[in-house]
Amino acid sequence: MEKPNDIIIRFTIYGFLIGIIIPFASLLIHTFTGDISFTFQGFRQLHALFPGQILLDLIPLFSTLAGALAGYSESGHHVKMEKQALDESLKADKILVFTEKLINNEFEAELFLEDQDNPLGKSLINLRDNLKQGIGEQQQRKMEDDQRNWVSEGLAKFGDILRISSDNMEDFAHNIISYLVKYLDANQGGFFLIEQEPEKEKYFDLKASYAYDRRKFADKRIEWGEGIIGTAALEKQSIYMTDLPKGYLEITSGLGETTPDNLLIVPLFVQDEVMGIIELASFTTIKKFEISFVESIAESTAITLSSLRSSIRTSSLLKESQNQAETLAIQEERMRQSMEQLRNTQEQAAKQAEQFISFTNSVNHTLIRAEYDREGILIYANTKFMHKLGYFSNAEVEGQHISKFVDEKDREWFDPIWTRISEGGQHYEGYMKHVTKQGQDLWTMATYTCVRKDDGSVDKILCLAIDNTEQHKQSLDFEGQIDSINRLNIKIEFAPDGKYIYCNELFLNTMKFSEAELIKLSVFDFIEKTELESFNETWESVTKGVPYEGQMKSLTKYDDEKWFRVSFTAVKDMYGEVAKVICLATDITHEKRMELEGRKHTEQLKIQEDKIKLAGVELKKKLEHSKTVIEQQYKDVTRDWERNLKTLQGDIDIIFTINQSSRILFINNKAEEFFGVQSNKTLGKDIGSLFPGDKTELDSFLLSLFDPRAIKITGEKKRVSIPDKNGKKHSAEIHLTMAEQKDEVSYTSFISLL
Repeated sequence: MEKPNDIIIRFTIYGFLIGIIIPFASLLIHTFTGDISFTFQGFRQLHALFPGQILLDLIPLFSTLAGALAGYSESGHHVKMEKQALDESLKADKILVFTEKLINNEFEAELFLEDQDNPLGKSLINLRDNLKQGIGEQQQRKMEDDQRNWVSEGLAKFGDILRISSDNMEDFAHNIISYLVKYLDANQGGFFLIEQEPEKEKYFDLKASYAYDRRKFADKRIEWGEGIIGTAALEKQSIYMTDLPKGYLEITSGLGETTPDNLLIVPLFVQDEVMGIIELASFTTIKKFEISFVESIAESTAITLSSLRSSIRTSSLLKESQNQAETLAIQEERMRQSMEQLRNTQEQAAKQAEQFISFTNSVNHTLIRAEYDREGILIYANTKFMHKLGYFSNAEVEGQHISKFVDEKDREWFDPIWTRISEGGQHYEGYMKHVTKQGQDLWTMATYTCVRKDDGSVDKILCLAIDNTEQHKQSLDFEGQIDSINRLNIKIEFAPDGKYIYCNELFLNTMKFSEAELIKLSVFDFIEKTELESFNETWESVTKGVPYEGQMKSLTKYDDEKWFRVSFTAVKDMYGEVAKVICLATDITHEKRMELEGRKHTEQLKIQEDKIKLAGVELKKKLEHSKTVIEQQYKDVTRDWERNLKTLQGDIDIIFTINQSSRILFINNKAEEFFGVQSNKTLGKDIGSLFPGDKTELDSFLLSLFDPRAIKITGEKKRVSIPDKNGKKHSAEIHLTMAEQKDEVSYTSFISLL
């Protein structure tokens, strides 16, 4: 490429040649006309003949000056065009690099242009921002949708596990904890339940543990309030730890033993009653939405656990109650038969004295017997009476008033009965509580009757009784347990034909019926018409003595849907016939609605997924269009860059580019010729390789290029002395420009030899 000085010289020569033509033409014309000869003497003669020739001789001087001025102007224009070409080349390089980063999805790339109004640069920046925002929003939506799908799918699967829960607590606990460990990709889990020994503090018992896809059989007990598990139970709050105490727990695998980094403890409680603890350990972080998922699982598990325990306890109590009722019925029948025999014996006592003595002995061996006078003074007590009431001899009891053996609280109802019997009135037969010498209660099935004289007057009062203290205590205990069941569970009784018999208060509050309205209804009135056919088969099976457990939907008085976990059990009388059917139910409407809402939410998520797929197709079309536009722009930029590169390669100035580490990035043909190097062997080397020999003699401006830390003067022209490949120094003018692209800085030197 032509240098500015060469341009000035060329234009000066052109001016001189153009100016010399006129006086030379004048000389030729006068020679052809014969005025002078074409010799030096003739040239002098021409000036003598025509003095105006002197003005013509001055024309070359003025034309030379004019050519020099024109050359200087043209060289300035040439330098400006070279600078513009370099700026355009740098700008094209920046746009090219930025475009390549966008194609490679590097949306954090920056584009710095001196011309802030460059339309292509603005378009590329806007395209980057739009792509970055769109991909970020899409990734965020996908992450949120994935989390919701994960939670919904987990709740649905967990609902299935709860519905098929076993009556065995160990199996129930294993199903829960193994599912959680697998679904959360955790490494280990434990399921603790509250247990309590008689007259001792309650504690946590490890019912199931699971690690590395294996069921673990561990025996572990944690006292109430002890450790992290005890703290979670007391506070009824989940605890998530990422810095576990050393030795808190270990996971054993084929690779050895190691301590997990993350621990999640979630309490199981219903209405502020803690029922157990779920413990999960993992090497990976347990995310916030996963913790919320486990807490939801814990809530459902606690409800199911409460219902399961209640069902097990209720079933056990019902069986015990049935057995006890049958036992009591048999005892009552025996008592009735004994009392009947006793009455028959009393009627025949006067006539059959011998038989009476035998009977008396039998009674003394089997029954508690005491005789009182009309005033209530004990005149006789058999050995069984004294043994049962804690006395050792007749002397301790004979002569004592009956009030000594009757509780003070029972005197209000017993005194009128005693007065009636002592006056010869109707006898008393029923339950009677006596008080022993030690102050304990003795429950009996007793008969008080008067013994008459021959004249019909009352002689004495006879008491015969059978000890049923244990049976009565069990009966009271059963009544208390049944009362507890009535408070916790819905209870309703039906006749074998389905007619209503009885219900507890919880049933009335739940179904909104009054007692008067229920009398007119049967069990079939609470079942939807569409379910009647299948329920009739269930009811027929129940009335044949086959218990039923399952879920059932019913309608309240106001046609509100209610879901229950129910059990139907037939109660038989002493003859083995079904007397009634007892229904125990737990309201699971909230749990069922959550299940239905979960399914509905899953369907909505599928619809949203379809919409996202359609949006993705549309976005793909837009991206393909943008890619086509960018490729075309890239081709245009590449073509401009190649054109600018060729321009720089052919420039007459010495041009080279270095990076911020003083490494050569570019060198043009003129520089290769001046320094005697080859471009392919020079690129990447230090700039000092172009200046062999002693560099201390170089100008300070050139020395600043060698030191990456030195401050470099840009945007100004400096006169320097620069050595060529032979060491010969040339006077030159150097102009240094700087280009900055993201974190990279480059410097380009334009050197014009003078």
